Amino acid sequence: MTAKPSLSIVVPVLNEGSNIVATLTALAPLRTRHVEVVVADGGSADDTVALATPLADLVISSARGRAAQMNAGASIARGDVLLFLHADTQLPPNADRLVIEGLTKSGRAWGRFDVTIDGSHLLLPVVATFMNARSRLTGIATGDQAMFITRRAFDAAGGFPDIALMEDIELSRRIKRITSPLCLRARATTSGRRWEARGVLRTILLMWRLRLAYFFGAKPDDLAPRYD
Repeated sequence: MTAKPSLSIVVPVLNEGSNIVATLTALAPLRTRHVEVVVADGGSADDTVALATPLADLVISSARGRAAQMNAGASIARGDVLLFLHADTQLPPNADRLVIEGLTKSGRAWGRFDVTIDGSHLLLPVVATFMNARSRLTGIATGDQAMFITRRAFDAAGGFPDIALMEDIELSRRIKRITSPLCLRARATTSGRRWEARGVLRTILLMWRLRLAYFFGAKPDDLAPRYD
């Protein structure tokens, strides 16, 4: 019999003391099923590292930047499949089974979950619906959708590009040359805090402008200040 592929979850963090306990506690049932959890800290000035340490298998320090942190976590993770989880996002129940069985049965090398955006604004469900539909249509996934990828495909693609923004989109472009993504309909739930703090409509317009600018050749380093 062929052993099931092992799964590692990599969580990049920076000053996530208010969220990290809930995020990692939600992963505790997966750890009992031998899923590895690696937290990659980018130099937090709060108590993120102290709070994460007893709730993860490994907590490492990394150069700041989401791409650099995810690559650092991936470099020491032991799993055959890597799942990249934002600190304000929670996976659906049995996410480990969904990922491993989905990749095995489909023969694909990567994928993502549908997403629900948690918040009170009436437009957030609409935003999530369009995000999921756009991802199916284009084969491009975003970090909020908890991207997962086999170790072999991740290495073949060169990992996340070391850019200030759009690292998830660029990696999607590279990997979909290998296979199209497995789009799981089970939903990861991500926080709508940034959407609501910045204004939902304003954030929608900003993200579309940034993506269009990137599509037409703008450099991520030039776009990052506009996003921040």
